[in-house]
Amino acid sequence: MIAKVIVDVPSRQTDRPFDYEVPSAMQDWIEVGSRVGVPFGGRVLQGFVIGFAETAGIDATRIKPLSELLDPVPPLLPDLIELAEWISDKYCCSWIAALQAMIPAALKGKAQRLISLNADEAEEGDGLTALLPAELTEWLAKQGQAKLETVQERFPQHAAAVKMALREGLLQEQASIRDRLAVRKVLTVFPPDDRTAAEEALAAFPARAAKQRELLAFMLERNEPIPLAVMLAEAGGSPASVRSLADKGLLGLREVEQQRDPYAGREFLHTEPLPLMEGQQAVYERIAASVSRGEPQALLLHGVTGSGKTEVYLQSIQHCLELGKQAIVLVPEISLTPQMVERFKGRFGDAVAVLHSRLSNGERYDEWRKIRSRRVQVAIGARSAIFAPFERIGLIIIDEEHESSYKQEESPKYHARDVAVKRARQHGAAVVLGSATPSLESFAAASRPPAPGRESGLLPMPNRVGDRPMPPVDVIDMRAELQEGNRSMFSRRLHTALAERLERGEQSVLLLNRRGYSTFVMCRSCGYTAACPHCDISLTYHQKTRALRCHYCGHAELAPKNCPSCESEHIRYFGTGTQKVEEELAKLFPGIRVIRMDVDTTTEKNAHEKLLKQFGDREADVLLGTQMVAKGLDFPFVTLVGVIAADTSLNLPDFRAAERTFQLLTQVAGRAGRHHLPGEVVVQTYTPEHYAIMTAQHHDYDAFIREELKHRGVMGYPPFCRLVLVTMSHEQLAQLSSVSEQFASRLRELAAGEGVLDSLDGGSKRALEVLGPVSSPISRMKDRYRFQVVIKYRGNIDVPELLRKATAPFLEGPQQKQVLFSIDVDPQVIL
Repeated sequence: MIAKVIVDVPSRQTDRPFDYEVPSAMQDWIEVGSRVGVPFGGRVLQGFVIGFAETAGIDATRIKPLSELLDPVPPLLPDLIELAEWISDKYCCSWIAALQAMIPAALKGKAQRLISLNADEAEEGDGLTALLPAELTEWLAKQGQAKLETVQERFPQHAAAVKMALREGLLQEQASIRDRLAVRKVLTVFPPDDRTAAEEALAAFPARAAKQRELLAFMLERNEPIPLAVMLAEAGGSPASVRSLADKGLLGLREVEQQRDPYAGREFLHTEPLPLMEGQQAVYERIAASVSRGEPQALLLHGVTGSGKTEVYLQSIQHCLELGKQAIVLVPEISLTPQMVERFKGRFGDAVAVLHSRLSNGERYDEWRKIRSRRVQVAIGARSAIFAPFERIGLIIIDEEHESSYKQEESPKYHARDVAVKRARQHGAAVVLGSATPSLESFAAASRPPAPGRESGLLPMPNRVGDRPMPPVDVIDMRAELQEGNRSMFSRRLHTALAERLERGEQSVLLLNRRGYSTFVMCRSCGYTAACPHCDISLTYHQKTRALRCHYCGHAELAPKNCPSCESEHIRYFGTGTQKVEEELAKLFPGIRVIRMDVDTTTEKNAHEKLLKQFGDREADVLLGTQMVAKGLDFPFVTLVGVIAADTSLNLPDFRAAERTFQLLTQVAGRAGRHHLPGEVVVQTYTPEHYAIMTAQHHDYDAFIREELKHRGVMGYPPFCRLVLVTMSHEQLAQLSSVSEQFASRLRELAAGEGVLDSLDGGSKRALEVLGPVSSPISRMKDRYRFQVVIKYRGNIDVPELLRKATAPFLEGPQQKQVLFSIDVDPQVIL
């Protein structure tokens, strides 16, 4: 029996299945999706079984057996193996990168070298005593097996003897794969099996065994298992006393698995389904019917902020569970708030597993194991939760589907939305894409005329729950404010609105999508700007640490008192970040309570949850932050939302800049007036005439879509075509320039050979353009210069295959120039 194995070597040359013989002892255990240890190039590496064959594709004498089977139950299901191959092909990444993305970090095994005494030699004894010191021999005999690193640390003086013993065969060396984390086990004390005998023993204890008597009495009274550490803390005593009672058979003492539950000790108030409004009911019925049919279908739920999308999700999931199926809910990382978790846990209790990056590796591993062992039926999490190892998926929900965070920025550069649609096809599941501001690509796809006999995939929910009005939006022209003498970062209208909320005891949310204190530092004498020495980007000033930081590579340095170029004292801090806004609020409104939420204040575990709880408990008047305050928050006393600078994302060199601005303004405006108190929104901008800001002011998604589609059509951008971004980087600019030109030329030749190299302005159904190479918008990052090529195409063209052929000469063989290639299919950011 031959196993086809993808080995954990991230190299183009090894990106294929390798054949290994399956030892007879493993044959009943091994399955597609199993993790195995395999001999590879003199090492033992982790691999994944993707299939089996009766005979090998190479000479049978060269076939090596598998070293070990790492899991009795495969961590990957056959559908995930199939999905990994699809991701590898579509997103131009290696199989192993796709497979590794599907398992928790705890299972990304690493090799370790173990040594032990050779059993045959140990019996004879003469050779061992001649070569190895007695203390080392006795220690190894007691250990059985030991890590080579441990031996090196414990007996550094015997290095020569160990090496000689390994050469002579007196010691055996074995390589093995070990997981980065194991299941947590806790030593637990159990009540006596024979209570009568224990009570008799308790009465007969001598006076000198008073502590054992106390411990036994404690357990008889408690009569339920308790961790040893907890027992000793509550009852006193020592581990030796407990072990003595266990040796006498009066108590049980054994290791028990303990779940690393991030929500242990938290009680979630059970909630019942709420009555649905007419619009909600119509959408729910469409989703429920799709789940019941068991046919793959993608549905776009376009509901305004506050329209009750979450309740529709919850009732749709309930219907899915009643059919014996499972559900996956994807939420952007910054929207996965305690409020959101509470809603799902409150409705479905212990049937929910939560997966997100703020969990420790151990907690995430245990939540994943709940899914794999079928103890839960619902998984809610960020992007990677799409790989939850469920066997009967009936429903996949992607909330805030327009969010760019659903696209992974490192290899494999998959988009969770596309992966969800693929998984839905595998399982016959419904995919619901929910958003108040759907991406243009999703809206265009859902708006196409349906196939004969099929309903439209667009599900509108245009009204708020209870028909509450959308909050009025005031757009303030900051140019006019400046002309009238207001040099503050707050317009007079926003200042007045904040003062009114403070007087009434209501709360406000302020958005500025830029962290730090100042966006750049400049000398007013000579024009020097503090820039990162490793990237082509200015440094951001952080007031708390008085440091200049690069938000791309992490470089930090102390802020200069004098100009490093001309020694002038006229160093000034320009631009505004969240730290500066916080400082200005304290000056203008003495005593104001501000909670700042950005990457700098939410680095600690559970910081996100603590800050939001404080705001929810009304321990602050203002929640100030970056885009993480724009989504998923629902507080009844928030009646004012202020946007400090609406132009932050509008001026980025990205064709999606207008779309992102409209989405962010609409989302943050939706935080106001969601309950009984009416809300108001104040948007400050230097470009009030821009259509993204004008349409956001009127909550008019349709008007924005019409205008944006005109611009996209003229410029030839999605949804009118597909994009691929190829970024090349190297330490030497000349080398990079040469290779990028050669690559672009080769790509054009290959496209011409396929008959698809053509302008998209023409009428051809299959056309591909190659733009560049040009310097990337951020032309140097982490000491590497960056060039990019953008590929635009439409029609049925196998672009991944063209790219594989075009990059091959530069990634292998004599032409390899150490230029790094990064391929991003359907990129969300072009920087």
